[in-house]
Amino acid sequence: MPVFRAGDGTELAYHVQGDGAPLVCLPGGPMRDSVYLGDLGGLSASRRLVILDLRGTGQSAVPADPASYRCDRLVDDVAALQDHLGLDRMDLLGHSAGANIAAMYAARHPSLESKLALVAPSTRAVGLQPTSEMRREIINLRRGEPWFREAAAAFERLQAGSETEEGWEAMAPLFYGRWDAIAQADAAANEEQVNEEAAGLFAGPGAFEPEVTRAALAAFTPPVLVLAGEVDVNTPPRIAAELAAVFPDATLAVQPGAGHYPWLDDPAWFTSAVAAFLDEGFAAAAE
Repeated sequence: MPVFRAGDGTELAYHVQGDGAPLVCLPGGPMRDSVYLGDLGGLSASRRLVILDLRGTGQSAVPADPASYRCDRLVDDVAALQDHLGLDRMDLLGHSAGANIAAMYAARHPSLESKLALVAPSTRAVGLQPTSEMRREIINLRRGEPWFREAAAAFERLQAGSETEEGWEAMAPLFYGRWDAIAQADAAANEEQVNEEAAGLFAGPGAFEPEVTRAALAAFTPPVLVLAGEVDVNTPPRIAAELAAVFPDATLAVQPGAGHYPWLDDPAWFTSAVAAFLDEGFAAAAE
């Protein structure tokens, strides 16, 4: 397992899968062990995936300073990884909360990136937040599912301020396009794979400067892919479209029937879309 040292001396690990041009991948959670990404549905067949374990997760060391779990501080770890890999420019992919890190890296280091892929992205870095109504629209698309009534009721309790572990468990199917054995295993693993202390500090005071980030991204010229799941309650396509509009050269792709982990729902569709974007043929492939 390869490792490198961040600017503050923390030893960080990363995992390499596949061959071809490198694609640096940042996990979400926030602060979840990158193992959940797997090989992103088989994307390693066309790219050499370099998957970072964020500090305090997976095989990476716990930092001396817990404040370094903050999102804006994690951007520095990506810069250290790029230096370690010896890449003058790189393609970068961020999933969920990891998309905040990726977007902020793009804002700070636009000349160091070739392409940026934001998958089921959190949009906090640019000051966007899905409304309850956006989420209800997505939830209502699942009315035919056997778990719908319990999940919808749990969502409404959450909106009313009642947050319980049982409620989150009832809502778990809403984050997947299919509530099958694969999705259930991923949901069950989530709790053990997340560093809860780090997750609590990820979005702490000072982590985000939305106006500064949006202004920088408005001048970010490399191509961007924003990939949303059609039924993702966490990142509804409407909010993904607003994120895409922040960039001057962004393509919005909505994966049919997919949730917050689109490579689990339809690996072939997901890998085809991402690989085509990275190979500059996304528009033609989507037609």
